[in-house]
Amino acid sequence: MTLPALPEETFRRVLCVVAHPDDMEYGTSAAIARWTARNIEVGYLLLTAGEAGMPNPPEETARLRAAEQQAACAVVGVEHLTILGHPDGHLVYGLDLRRDICREIRRFKPDVVFGSSFEVQAPWGFDQADHRAAGLATLDAIRDAGNRWIFPEQVDEGLEPHSPRWYLVPGMGPGATHGVDVTGEPLRRGVESLEAHGAYLAAIPGHPAPADFIPGIAAMGGQAMGVEHAVLFRAHDLEARPEF
Repeated sequence: MTLPALPEETFRRVLCVVAHPDDMEYGTSAAIARWTARNIEVGYLLLTAGEAGMPNPPEETARLRAAEQQAACAVVGVEHLTILGHPDGHLVYGLDLRRDICREIRRFKPDVVFGSSFEVQAPWGFDQADHRAAGLATLDAIRDAGNRWIFPEQVDEGLEPHSPRWYLVPGMGPGATHGVDVTGEPLRRGVESLEAHGAYLAAIPGHPAPADFIPGIAAMGGQAMGVEHAVLFRAHDLEARPEF
């Protein structure tokens, strides 16, 4: 069965919540390039500065990775980038993390939130701890953001409750429900966005060039969708009636 396309006509503003600089660039940014080209507003919320990801001193790494992330955002048309100060490698699921994500949902008012998976095992092996904490906190913060009695101090500051319609997570593997056709220019820009993290990639021994593996991943997604290249998602319509 061919996977359907995401209903982009219902998207106006998308908030992507991930743990580190570069997390969006391992494939998903190609979909972002398509959306921004269609005048869908996209914001990135990075929960850490990725300061533990390189051999350099953490303060130097944080500055470098922020600059590389800004460059990656520019490639795919993302103008809203927020980087928080949670400790890289020590991201902890809890109220502090939920509060910060909830604040950004209420501020940015997206109708779509993209978050990382919170499952222990990913298609490529065991997922990293920060990714799991970020994914679970994002899921819970979506519900928090719509309830004025959760983190009410934010409402007192003028950040009204907000409930996104869509919740997306990466769809690699058999759980994918929808895809985004990124054939052509979106894929090219997606590859270029990962290339923008040049210093970070150079610090990883044996890391392949983005052009050598991102198109292959997108080609596998394209097979599931019946196009040349695609990014796959698990999509949840939070306004849909539950089935009993």
